[in-house]
Amino acid sequence: VPSIRLSPTTHSLFDEPLAIAVQGLSPQQQVTLRTSLRDETGELFQDCARYQAGDDGELDLAHCPALPGGSFSGLKPMGLLWALQPQKPFRRLVKQDVQNPFVLQLEVFEGHGESPWQLLAQAQHERAFLFLQDGVRRVPVREGRIWVTLFLPL
Repeated sequence: VPSIRLSPTTHSLFDEPLAIAVQGLSPQQQVTLRTSLRDETGELFQDCARYQAGDDGELDLAHCPALPGGSFSGLKPMGLLWALQPQKPFRRLVKQDVQNPFVLQLEVFEGHGESPWQLLAQAQHERAFLFLQDGVRRVPVREGRIWVTLFLPL
């Protein structure tokens, strides 16, 4: 049974590398990986990339290049994160509440054809912001017309 292996497994900081691999595929199996997330306003951002598993049925994005036909191609281990595009034109992915992480949905589909695809595996991963790593205190500062948030180490 195919499964997605992430490192770090369940959550990471937004600027931290995320290793993505799929195991349990058939040798040389063609799959499409899709990532998606919704921002705080509910806007959907998605991308997809086409891959082919190795002879061992393993697909490690650090070693397997994305094939032409998706949102990007070539050896780009973090491509599924930086290639996210809004479903509506001219929208930008903006984070206003840094206390809540983005929830990234990862899915693996059979083949490279048009949808509907057969879903083989899925996983979720939280991407938090560097400001709020363990040991950081959030201090709102309000002085006249100036409103800022200060992030201080404990």
